[in-house]
Amino acid sequence: MDSYMNVFIKLAVGILALIIQINILGKGNLAPISAMDQVQNYALGGIIGGVIYNKSISALQFVMVLIIWTFLVLSLKVLKQYSYKIKTIIDGSPVVVIRKGEIEMDAVMSLGLSANELMFKLRSSGFDEIKEVKLAILEQNGQLTVDQYGESDTKYPIIQDGQINQMLLSVLDKTDDWVEEQVAKQYPGRKAADIYLGELINDEIVLYPFPDAKKGHAKVKKHH
Repeated sequence: MDSYMNVFIKLAVGILALIIQINILGKGNLAPISAMDQVQNYALGGIIGGVIYNKSISALQFVMVLIIWTFLVLSLKVLKQYSYKIKTIIDGSPVVVIRKGEIEMDAVMSLGLSANELMFKLRSSGFDEIKEVKLAILEQNGQLTVDQYGESDTKYPIIQDGQINQMLLSVLDKTDDWVEEQVAKQYPGRKAADIYLGELINDEIVLYPFPDAKKGHAKVKKHH
């Protein structure tokens, strides 16, 4: 009976830890959107599943392991928020694989993306020919985002969580200084680090600052 009670306690602790992590990380579910999310899911599942039926590990030791794991996950989250390089290393970044009807060979080779895989992803997006594609970006979760000639551009965030989207800048042939200028025009004295989200929509930049910045949002026309 004691063994069943021990399993019950561990299972209850595991479920509680799972709920806490979901709430702390700001997710409504465990659907992974990056490689790190997938690793977290596997690791947490392995910790909970491997410990529940292991009699040599007490409930208290189980709690300590979960606390350590949660601390590591939260530490990585904080590091990602304050460093674009660390975020890129951990989560990866979107990669342009097709630009103006031409395959970015260096990109697809570095990704190890075969021609068969590329065409399968294109067909899944409703495209049969490379020449039809104005811009194709391979997202962190492996999905392909495609823009077609004659259609409005896909809206990409140029600032996320105070960090400038370097991939989008390379596509636009713009610099960090250009983004900072756009932010300063709308919110004098503010920087990109003060912006929660910045969208580039129809040649306009729409900014949504963090709560400590000026509330509301405004628009600035994109300069060529």
